[in-house]
Amino acid sequence: MLELRPTCENCRKSLPPDSTEAMICTYECTFCRDCVEKILHNVCPNCGGGFVPRPIRPKTAHIENVSLQHQPAGAREVYSPINLDTQAKLIEKLGNIPPEQR
Repeated sequence: MLELRPTCENCRKSLPPDSTEAMICTYECTFCRDCVEKILHNVCPNCGGGFVPRPIRPKTAHIENVSLQHQPAGAREVYSPINLDTQAKLIEKLGNIPPEQR
């Protein structure tokens, strides 16, 4: 089950559980869409993978005991501002390789 982290790891933008702006990598590193597109260029600074939109957990249990009410979003904030020089090197190395081929 995804943790649903509450903020962007780079800019601390609020990303509530129903946010369509939340993007995650395969390790659930969580960034806002703006940071992914404008700073990270779809290259995760922590693993080198790509990003996908974070799924939205249903607010209401349509299946018994399966909802945001029963499995609340995480409260743990991860804040790790991007080192732009390091990210530029990673983008140069991986940016032209599709995520599924990295």
